[in-house]
Amino acid sequence: MTKPVAREPQRRNARSNRARILATARRELGRNPDITLEELARASGVVRRTLFGHFPGRAALLEALAEEAAESLRGATAAAVQPSEPAERALAHFVLSIWPVGDRYRMLLALARHDLGAERVGEILRPARDEATAILERGQRDGVFHTHLPPAVLSAGIEAMTIALLEEVNTGALEDDGTRVAVATLIAAGVPEKQACAVVDTAAATIAAQTTPEG
Repeated sequence: MTKPVAREPQRRNARSNRARILATARRELGRNPDITLEELARASGVVRRTLFGHFPGRAALLEALAEEAAESLRGATAAAVQPSEPAERALAHFVLSIWPVGDRYRMLLALARHDLGAERVGEILRPARDEATAILERGQRDGVFHTHLPPAVLSAGIEAMTIALLEEVNTGALEDDGTRVAVATLIAAGVPEKQACAVVDTAAATIAAQTTPEG
């Protein structure tokens, strides 16, 4: 009886190729949004047939990146929920937690509206939008954020500012690990600058302590 051919090495190789193509796409699309799939295959170190086997077209590749971004943002948003913390610290923790995701997938900003469509972009951002609005609403209720704008409107304004700052990272005009953006976000919400800096420092130290391995 003929033994079945072991396919696990092939599956592992396929997964490795797919991950390498996506990682290369994140990097190269940030440099050149109009890169062709053939050029992307060469940059990924795979033949054209391999890339098209995973992603039959540009739309399929961008959707895979969008789903990666959506999953990462959902995870970061869930991890950022701090219902027992004061609202200003919760907002700082939220921004610091999601900024690395935005930074990693910022190349999608140049492609989002045209290639993905506003509805798909909205789906990706919805969990973060909902959490930011909830934090802002709590902060307004507690008197730590200004009430000049409704929470959802203020959240939309802060989101637009964050996207604009990510675009500045794209152009090389800004480098940030999230702390400067978090301070700017708190200031936009109505927290005085000195207090905003102190809150962000505390939140950053807490996150660092949580992510540093013991031992």
